[in-house]
Amino acid sequence: MARIRVRIPTRRTLPAVLALSAAAALVSGCANDEPAAKAKGKGTGKDGPRVVVTTTWEGAFAKAAGAKDIEVIVPQSVHHAPDYDPKPSDLAAVAAADFVLYAPFEPYAEKIKEAAGSKAELVEVALDNDPAKVKAEVTRLGEKFGTGAAATAWNKGFDTEYAALGKELKTAWPGGTSPNVVSQVFTTWAAKLAGAEVVGTYGPEPVTPAQLGELSAKKPALVLENAHMSTGPVLPGSGAEQVAIANYPGDDLDLLPVYRDAAGALRKAMGAS
Repeated sequence: MARIRVRIPTRRTLPAVLALSAAAALVSGCANDEPAAKAKGKGTGKDGPRVVVTTTWEGAFAKAAGAKDIEVIVPQSVHHAPDYDPKPSDLAAVAAADFVLYAPFEPYAEKIKEAAGSKAELVEVALDNDPAKVKAEVTRLGEKFGTGAAATAWNKGFDTEYAALGKELKTAWPGGTSPNVVSQVFTTWAAKLAGAEVVGTYGPEPVTPAQLGELSAKKPALVLENAHMSTGPVLPGSGAEQVAIANYPGDDLDLLPVYRDAAGALRKAMGAS
């Protein structure tokens, strides 16, 4: 990971540095349309702002928005990220950040807020892989980081990839008909990607006996399970093909493989259903 290095001016170079700083201040005072991150003195280093994120999911949003110096607190190996208990070293990293990204549903959110340094801007991220919501968050973060052009470029590439995956999945519909699915509340985006009809949702708690009967009666072809909150067989005996959908990206903080993996799993399941 690239790090920003600060070079301390010597006595000999100090007058020149001060002169340049004064000129920069004069220019910045006239440029009211500068990106928010630069106006606050953030994002001006070689690698842009230092961004600390709670999980790889927030990290992928930050990377898509153009951030380069990103540190993730919760290891990707932790299957259920909300179970993680931040270490003192994690909280120290938070204090040194320019931006700290977190989700309100994460139980350690309050610790993160308390640990943030005086210069760190806390940014609450709406974690959802619905395409419209993803693009809106990437755009918003790009504006904060002063990397709007990078965010726009990523969104354009995402649109192309998403459309191609959706087209492929439509050709895999059994008998050319959109399948009915039951989905965990955090995986409905995958049903949308497949063009499937969501006939019922459950969670985040396990399905109750009453829900089991109600959802099974809808005769879904597929059940989309949240891989990070697995509860075992969701609708046993219903005949529905259960598909595990992962929301969190890997250590590369690339969000696109999440959609590719979901598309592959759905295509395989529709061929088997």
